[in-house]
Amino acid sequence: MEFDYNSEFFRGAMMGPNAVRILAELGATLRLEPGSRVLDLGCGMGLTSMYLAQTFDVQVFATDLWISATDNFERFRACGLGEKVVPIHADAVALPYADGFFDAVVSVDSYHYFGAGEGFLDAHIAPLVKEGGTLAIAVPGLRHELETVPEEMEPFWTGDMNFHDCAWWKSLWQKSNMVKDVRSFSLESHAAAWADWLACDEPHAKHDVEMMRIENGNYFATVGITARKK
Repeated sequence: MEFDYNSEFFRGAMMGPNAVRILAELGATLRLEPGSRVLDLGCGMGLTSMYLAQTFDVQVFATDLWISATDNFERFRACGLGEKVVPIHADAVALPYADGFFDAVVSVDSYHYFGAGEGFLDAHIAPLVKEGGTLAIAVPGLRHELETVPEEMEPFWTGDMNFHDCAWWKSLWQKSNMVKDVRSFSLESHAAAWADWLACDEPHAKHDVEMMRIENGNYFATVGITARKK
């Protein structure tokens, strides 16, 4: 399938800043052999899962709590990827997978909702990855940590945002006993990914237009975090 960011299909499946554009940049850090098993955690409507399957020729386990596995399966099958992408409905704190099952775990624009607590990585995610495997996530974050929420941003700030900067995420992952070679960096695709999302005719996107106008590039970033399983 073609990943046409302006197509009706693509825009209809977006749930935030363009996750495929973000993953295309994050994907440069992945070492995936054809046939590898990849967990796409918090896959939403499956755009990132389809990108992984098609780009890297891997088997993807598209896992999400909010989106029906049946709906995702129909999307995957319609795109000719029904044999390469397995839809799973599951909570990130109760994943139905064996330890060491995956060659890689990928998560784009969702990990901050459930993974910002100390100990979460070792308790729920890292055990699922084989030794030497890859963990790679991208989350909405900050250019720099904020001591307080800026007054102009208060109307848009919610308790579940968990926005932090690169140093904060790196420090969190470095506390893990199960991963090594932790890197954290700002993604250059940030502005374009947000522009794609704000152009969508979707209520949440329309709400974010005003937020991003006021933010004006002063605070937000898209943060990538990668590591290897020990």
